[in-house]
Amino acid sequence: VVTRFFVFLYCKCLWRGLKFVVRRFTGRCELQRICYNNKPGARRTLKIESSMRYSKYELLQSALGVHPDKVEKTIDDIMALKKINPDTNPQLGISLQASLLQIVGYRSLMAAVEKLRREPYDCENAEHENMLMKLWKELRPDTPLTGRISKQWCEIGFQGNDPKTDFRGMGLLGLQNLLYFAEHDKPTALQMLQDSLQPKHNELNKPDWEQKNPDKAIG
Repeated sequence: VVTRFFVFLYCKCLWRGLKFVVRRFTGRCELQRICYNNKPGARRTLKIESSMRYSKYELLQSALGVHPDKVEKTIDDIMALKKINPDTNPQLGISLQASLLQIVGYRSLMAAVEKLRREPYDCENAEHENMLMKLWKELRPDTPLTGRISKQWCEIGFQGNDPKTDFRGMGLLGLQNLLYFAEHDKPTALQMLQDSLQPKHNELNKPDWEQKNPDKAIG
């Protein structure tokens, strides 16, 4: 409780007081200092995101979730709020816009990935079924599938006769990842599949010390 109190005191009082003093001393707000003291890239973008997230201004907090089409207008509003003259600070608006586009871009990507992960596999969905059949053809191109529900699915790593039951945790994201891997790096995918089906063969190929000391083997 004491630790939380001091953290709260630091964030609400001391830190904001320090930022006020630094701004008075340098004549620059925190966003200006971040942009001018850091090279373009992930480090600067992360600092800008953190500054906006913990800002006392709702405009800066909400800017992190703004639509990409409204980023330019949002930057103009932020500069007006911070009383920054765009004519004397032309590079600042460009830097903030680039970083904010990155922030809203990866946040949108994370939301899309999470939505895909939560989408369950539906055997009644033709698109889902086509993806599953395509995965089989990529990994077993010379072996026809005898049926939608078959023990053959175990040959490519599924647990049972019906592969749809294996997508509970990752949903459709798991199937898409597997299919992408099989399509874009087929040699590696086939090699991994072959290794998984021949564990005894792989064990024999390990160095002698690793066979005798499996608990000390790396990985």
